[in-house]
Amino acid sequence: MVMPRRLTTDRLVIASHNPGKVDEIGALLARFAVKAIAAGSLGILEPEETGDTFEANAALKARSAAEASEQLSLADDSGLVVPALGGAPGIYSARWAGPTKDFRIAMERVHRELGGRDRNASFVAVLALAWPDSETQLFRGEVHGTLTWPPRGERGFGYDPMFIPLGEALTFGEIDPAKKHQISHRARAFAKLVESCFQK
Repeated sequence: MVMPRRLTTDRLVIASHNPGKVDEIGALLARFAVKAIAAGSLGILEPEETGDTFEANAALKARSAAEASEQLSLADDSGLVVPALGGAPGIYSARWAGPTKDFRIAMERVHRELGGRDRNASFVAVLALAWPDSETQLFRGEVHGTLTWPPRGERGFGYDPMFIPLGEALTFGEIDPAKKHQISHRARAFAKLVESCFQK
């Protein structure tokens, strides 16, 4: 049986150029006294996401950053999965926002294509932790909910203002960030990472 590899560093390169993701992951890391270093601040370019799953793209980004920085790197690949749209936008969630990454465009497209169909949806996040020696571990988290229109709230990022998690009345765009960090798809993936990789 392979023993889990423990994380002992006090810094992690976050392989994302999305400030919202970097901030959210940084907040999750803060209680472990681990500093989040944005890949962009190190001059690391974003690799082309050629995978066909969240897992493949997260691993690709984490390994690219680990090789470029020669440091332990963490990548996130996440998105909105809408069963009535055949799972779209899924791994293409960011691309639906266009070259300017305007998620108002993306949310309007989801709403338009969904029409009157079932509005159940899930957020999925996969975290990939990559060491400079190429070993990579994957952790998946999901949160289920429904979509609402028009979008509500100025907090969060991406599709958050149109997503209401099950059991809640507020969207991820309205909910207190501290609570979101407890129940989000990224938080659930991060909890698995902590269980596996952090010193106890």
